[in-house]
Amino acid sequence: MAKTFINGNADLRNFIGKDLPPSDWVEVTQEMINKFAEATGDHQWIHVDVERARKESPYKTTIAHGYLTLSLMAKLREAAMDMPSARIGINYGLNKVRFTGPVPAGSRIRAVLNLAGLEDLPDNGVQMRWNVSVYVEGTDKPVLVAETLGRRYD
Repeated sequence: MAKTFINGNADLRNFIGKDLPPSDWVEVTQEMINKFAEATGDHQWIHVDVERARKESPYKTTIAHGYLTLSLMAKLREAAMDMPSARIGINYGLNKVRFTGPVPAGSRIRAVLNLAGLEDLPDNGVQMRWNVSVYVEGTDKPVLVAETLGRRYD
């Protein structure tokens, strides 16, 4: 898919209330899940024990940690839009996050972003409020919904 081009802070106003086209697909591999488990210390069998998950899990496979899916938000946002370099851009936090479904190992996910709000900040900055829905390929219901905050200074 083609990325949506947003030409800096002034152009962001044209996107308020609009869904951007979906991001490209990103595969969530078992290797990613295992590395996330190592980094966070969360080795729950539903994530890392492939054989046990195949036998005992209602999903019949391992699933990604919810926080792994959330951490892929930056990659999904990058896959959805292109904004020229700012002086600085930062994640400012989250107002709401819900993990509404599993992300099976080996599945592909993508995000739909909607710019829900924009506030001016001093020094030519803006605070963006994005509604983000993440979908597993082949499903209609999102597996993650979040309201994210970011700050950007041109």
